[in-house]
Amino acid sequence: MNKLNVAVLGATGAVGREMLKVLQERNFPVNRLKALASARSAGTELPFAGGTVVVEVSIEASFVGVDIVLGAASNALAKRLAPAIVKAGAVFVDNSSAFRMVDDVPLVVPEINPEDVKRHKGIIANPNCSTIITLTAVAALNRLSPIQSMVASTYQAVSGAGANGLKELEQQVLDYAAGKALESGVFPWQIAFNVIPQIGDDTGNGYTSEEMKMQNEGRKIMHLPALNVTCTCVRVPVLRSHSISVTLRTERKISVDEARAAIAAAPGCRLVDDLASKSYPMPLDTSDQDIVFVGRIRDDLTSENGLSLWCCGDQIRKGAATNAIQIAELLLNQ
Repeated sequence: MNKLNVAVLGATGAVGREMLKVLQERNFPVNRLKALASARSAGTELPFAGGTVVVEVSIEASFVGVDIVLGAASNALAKRLAPAIVKAGAVFVDNSSAFRMVDDVPLVVPEINPEDVKRHKGIIANPNCSTIITLTAVAALNRLSPIQSMVASTYQAVSGAGANGLKELEQQVLDYAAGKALESGVFPWQIAFNVIPQIGDDTGNGYTSEEMKMQNEGRKIMHLPALNVTCTCVRVPVLRSHSISVTLRTERKISVDEARAAIAAAPGCRLVDDLASKSYPMPLDTSDQDIVFVGRIRDDLTSENGLSLWCCGDQIRKGAATNAIQIAELLLNQ
């Protein structure tokens, strides 16, 4: 197998560091690795493949001779550097939201729409973390009967705000135990022992930008242009792994048993669904791994063709780093 030259853009952040870890775990054939970040991180040594890689400043010239760029940087940086990446002949697998809704940029979850990778023109977008986890859970049902609508509530871990989000929750818990005043910076309100029903900016229709991603990205990934989704995104005091409650309606009735069998057989999923024995997906069980756990599957009591379920998945891994590297593996196989 030919080895590739790989660059990780935003290598010192939570997702970037996880990308380095997942590249090793999945034995991705790396010939030469570049770890790219801002000037303040230049010279930092990051562990990789039994040794270390020294962080370099990300500039336009960084991508000469690179085959694949895994992006874990901001929208602004992704937009600024994308032309240089494409010009260098590399494929940019971008985790930001900068290109997700651009018509000629594939938006890919490998378990759902791997064939879309073939349409790339140098850029492939990695979907939003909650979108990846939710759609991985429901894709098998969509294959049984097209999904017409979804009502979703996301319970998103502080890892979704990056490494500083993790630090803020941990520090607030320590300060609470010590009787100290709790300080907030990453989140607009105290997150320890609290939930915050806003992630993203106000879009003007009562929904946040994070909430609209579930519908807009879901339509593109599952090729369902008429899909309607109403979503509420909530930040919760959990370190890793997002949880999502979903009620969906399909064209034809899918029985609970049929749904369980389909999800149990679906790639990237694990059925964890036995209410009597208190067996269901939870963040603690789904952190630091790549499978989406699905359970609490039951009939929707408000719609004849409706089902409700609960799913959990690691935001940093399957919701970001691992999905990007799975996309890179699709490119490798082509």
